[in-house]
Amino acid sequence: MSVLLEVRGLTVELPTERGWVRPVNDISFTLASGETLGIVGESGSGKTMLSLALMGLTPTGARRSGQAWLRPRNDSTTSRTNLLAASDREMRSLRGGEIAMIFQEPMTALNPLMHIGTQIEEAIRVHDARCSPSQARRRAVEALTLAAVPEPELRARQYPHQLSGGLRQRALIAMALSAGPRVLIADEPTTALDVTVQKQILELLVRLQRELGLAMIFITHDLGIVAEVAGRVAVMYAGRIIEEGPTRDVLREPSHPYTAGLLRAAPRLPRGVLTPIPGSVPSFDALPSGCAFAPRCEFHRAECDARVPELFEVNAAHAARCILVSEAVAR
Repeated sequence: MSVLLEVRGLTVELPTERGWVRPVNDISFTLASGETLGIVGESGSGKTMLSLALMGLTPTGARRSGQAWLRPRNDSTTSRTNLLAASDREMRSLRGGEIAMIFQEPMTALNPLMHIGTQIEEAIRVHDARCSPSQARRRAVEALTLAAVPEPELRARQYPHQLSGGLRQRALIAMALSAGPRVLIADEPTTALDVTVQKQILELLVRLQRELGLAMIFITHDLGIVAEVAGRVAVMYAGRIIEEGPTRDVLREPSHPYTAGLLRAAPRLPRGVLTPIPGSVPSFDALPSGCAFAPRCEFHRAECDARVPELFEVNAAHAARCILVSEAVAR
């Protein structure tokens, strides 16, 4: 599989009363055509801000640095687009047409005053000015059908409040796919949905990703969902990736204490004792000088406070940001 998106050193800085903070700090990864990368971490770890940075939707006053190279449709390696350096006009063209996002709150992402179909038609016509109103309506219904929305013609004429939570999420999926993007970012798309509806949405996204050959970034705090949908996973903590590798390897043999802690705290069957991670994610304006996880880590030692650890290789496909990994490799 060829690399479709290559992110190198992506950093987002936000102004606060106490100075600049970095909710996204030196993030690097690649995403290949047809691949799903899971990004997991607690609330406040920087997952959503990372997705907004890639979409060019960071808050007013934010500073972005680094590179996020998107390979063009013609597969030319000489004309890649850096999403972090693209102008507003370029991003309006790319957003939806090349890279799209499913937001986690359908009721806030959808316009409550517009019919569902009208909102999808608007997304279509932004990227195809030659599309007539009748063609846009037809394509909107096709997008709803693709997202497995029952009675798509009827749903297209309804307002968001007339749809259930699951149908609203399917409408967002239809909108995201309506202009034919190649990269799809799903930001916790099953939040606040019933368990059975969550399962249906996950199965839908997996099927669409496979059938359309999408490259997908799936953001969640649930390791069980990552195991279902993603072939590779990146674990985020305090704005940084602290472990990355094949999902099976990371979940079976985690190399970072934080990842291991998340697994111990996750509910499972048969029912067992849940062991929460002590403490909480530090505020971005009060990060420790060394490893951000050090104050919560059961293996904390003085060296952890000296500097931020590098990503050390566990093997060729698996890395973790922990000095324990470097010591294990050295042995």
